[in-house]
Amino acid sequence: MRKQSLLMKVYLIVIFLLMYLPIFYLILFAFNRGDYMTSFTGLSLRHFVTMFADTRLMGILLNTFIIALLSSLVATLVGTFGALGIYLLKRRHLQNTFLGLNNILMVSPDVIIGASFLILFTMAGLALGFGSVLIAHIAFSIPIVVLLVLPKLNEMDSALIRAAQDLGARPYQVLSYVILPYIWTGIMAGFFMAITYSLDDFAVTFFVTGNGFTTLSVEIYARARQGIDLSINALSALMFLVSLMLVIIYYFIANHKQKGSGKNKRVTVNQQLGGGVQ
Repeated sequence: MRKQSLLMKVYLIVIFLLMYLPIFYLILFAFNRGDYMTSFTGLSLRHFVTMFADTRLMGILLNTFIIALLSSLVATLVGTFGALGIYLLKRRHLQNTFLGLNNILMVSPDVIIGASFLILFTMAGLALGFGSVLIAHIAFSIPIVVLLVLPKLNEMDSALIRAAQDLGARPYQVLSYVILPYIWTGIMAGFFMAITYSLDDFAVTFFVTGNGFTTLSVEIYARARQGIDLSINALSALMFLVSLMLVIIYYFIANHKQKGSGKNKRVTVNQQLGGGVQ
């Protein structure tokens, strides 16, 4: 048993090293005094200075964050109500059908999705740029939110909804006082995951950018083809820090919610509704 436990620990360590060593190697050379990744010649922040002095790159970085935030907000709203719609369907085969349609976008190759959006926008006469990128990011983020919110809905005891209705709660009160508080951690998980996917996406965005508008992933690809520039390493280090901050924020939100729900385990539905039900 101890031998199996040791082997499992070694296996996990090897897996995490394989995943994180390339990232840390990339970040390390962001602080390199030299201009190449062949040798580390000393610590310096000059590549970060170069990165922040590049006004075009900073503009693209701002565009990327704006797209990620807006698309995640819209996708979270639509995806949450989409998951609620699937949950409330009475027939199991209809639930499975809509869930299957949702999952198709998750397993479809990004190249196919990007090409499909390009054809759609071309046929609709929509100019490629901010709007096309935003629509595409909203579209591929919605299935992610649905998949993270729906399990929380399935965990919820349907007796809570029936009890609230028996107490005279209207539909919006049931949603506000019972459903949304229960699935809040799933909603937040979907929101942060949508941001991550948006910041990370390259293939879909590559097809739908145009009119001088681009995002960070496409810009990094274009610059990497011209040669190694360690300011890209500095930018990668910054993006890794942003991703880490998102994970930490979600962890604290989820942990706080779990503590709050633990304290309120003995609170009845009538107390949850308070004086809201008339």
